[in-house]
Amino acid sequence: MFKHHRYPRVIIQQAVYFKLRFSLSYRDVEELMQIRGVDVDHSTIQRWVFKFTPEIEKNMNKRKYRTGDSWRMDETYIKVGGKDRFLYRAVDKEGNIVDFLLTKSRQRMSAQKFFNKAIENNGKPRVINIDKIGSNNSAIRVVNRRGLFKKNIRIRQCKYLNNIVEQDHRSVKRRIVNMTGFKEFESAQWTLSGIEVVNILRKNQLEKSRKTNFKTFASLVA
Repeated sequence: MFKHHRYPRVIIQQAVYFKLRFSLSYRDVEELMQIRGVDVDHSTIQRWVFKFTPEIEKNMNKRKYRTGDSWRMDETYIKVGGKDRFLYRAVDKEGNIVDFLLTKSRQRMSAQKFFNKAIENNGKPRVINIDKIGSNNSAIRVVNRRGLFKKNIRIRQCKYLNNIVEQDHRSVKRRIVNMTGFKEFESAQWTLSGIEVVNILRKNQLEKSRKTNFKTFASLVA
């Protein structure tokens, strides 16, 4: 993965981790690397994030502990190119992150795509707590109608139970508050994906975790 790169593996790992772990712009990360004696342009760091984050997420899903079977699902607004996009997220009742997906719209197909991804990576939940938005309800019903499971996923719409996922949104929003904003959907998609992976590390949701979050993160970019 690191073949033909000018910089050593550990430099790339550190730059990507700084960007995804802290509320920093790419220029902030560039300055931090310069303090370490590494002269690397912020646009290069951005390319590293876009290149390595898909592999990081794939490796994370291979090692993530199985979450609980009671999910709380919600979506939050993310500005991309001046337009509202939707970050679908779910946590279990203990607050562990189940999955995440950035979509261009808030429709049944978007919610269904999220549920398909979450179930593929985590297995079928027993119950999903959602808000009153009809598209989420419809998406779960479509999943149930496929008849892939012996028991249908139970739909629950209890507002206070979703407080835990709504509060968890803040960890993502805080991380992007100092950014200049996302100009392109792909940029937002991979940056947010990396931020979510770091949050999963911080919640100790991975098997074979190392002594520090950075070492565990680095093992995902091997």
